[in-house]
Amino acid sequence: MEAIAVQGLTKRYGEVVAVDRISFSVGEGELFGFLGPNGAGKTTTVRILTGIIRPDGGLARIKGFPAGSLKAKQLAGVVPEMANPYNDLSGWENLMLMASLYGVPRRAASARGERLLGDLGLLERKASPVRTYSKGMKQRLILAMALVSEPEVLFLDEPTSGLDVQSARLIRELLRGLKAQGKTIFLTTHDMDEANQLCDRVAIINKGRLVAIDPPAKLRLAASGLQSVEVSFAQADGLNPAELARLPGVSEVERVGDKCRLYTDDPGELVVALVNYACSAGLKIVLLNTLAPSLEEAFLALTEKEGSDG
Repeated sequence: MEAIAVQGLTKRYGEVVAVDRISFSVGEGELFGFLGPNGAGKTTTVRILTGIIRPDGGLARIKGFPAGSLKAKQLAGVVPEMANPYNDLSGWENLMLMASLYGVPRRAASARGERLLGDLGLLERKASPVRTYSKGMKQRLILAMALVSEPEVLFLDEPTSGLDVQSARLIRELLRGLKAQGKTIFLTTHDMDEANQLCDRVAIINKGRLVAIDPPAKLRLAASGLQSVEVSFAQADGLNPAELARLPGVSEVERVGDKCRLYTDDPGELVVALVNYACSAGLKIVLLNTLAPSLEEAFLALTEKEGSDG
């Protein structure tokens, strides 16, 4: 069974179409990334899937149940982008309150709470009022609160945005562990490296429409024109961008520190041309790397193409 199924989902705000007839599915146990520029429709989609708002058209189901239904909400855990636990309660009290709202038995809630706070580095501060927590600690607590009911599907909206390195790393490691347990995770993020490291597949939304859905590696290959070769020579004066731009197949040259990055459609041919160029110019190559486009580059290429087509 599909963990999440979306067909023709649409949401309008007056004249603005925030989500424009999008369709996709997420398999059980999949870590699915949902990417897009600000205002692209990411958060609106998450709010529909988690039952916060109703769509104007289309269908969305969580484990076969209509999004927003009681059963769908019971099966899902949610970490919204903007959320705060109760500041006057302790971390433990916030966690137990959430467990009681989901009907988790006291003994099970206590055991899960100890484990979650331990995994997220909060156990020593569980009795402290949340108002004394840092932003990273609060975000980790919110994640624990979403997990205390042991949901089958987890929705996370920018869970590591603005966090310190330690908090972001703890959250990512926990997500990897949850995926290993077979949990389905729907992750929105602006962090391309995070999506590349964590996600089985990534969907890119722009201006309310889906631009692409594929594994990160395939999305990078889709931006084949962004392949590049990095080169550095022992002689500092050998890095002449104007000369390198004349080599066959080079579409653009970028100086990167003590290297030059040459963009091309055919990196193999360019490598041969660089070796020949170095030999004829009496230069010694100290670094020669072929680079596939990053997920960030693919994201920019796909969203910019969609924008120009629109």
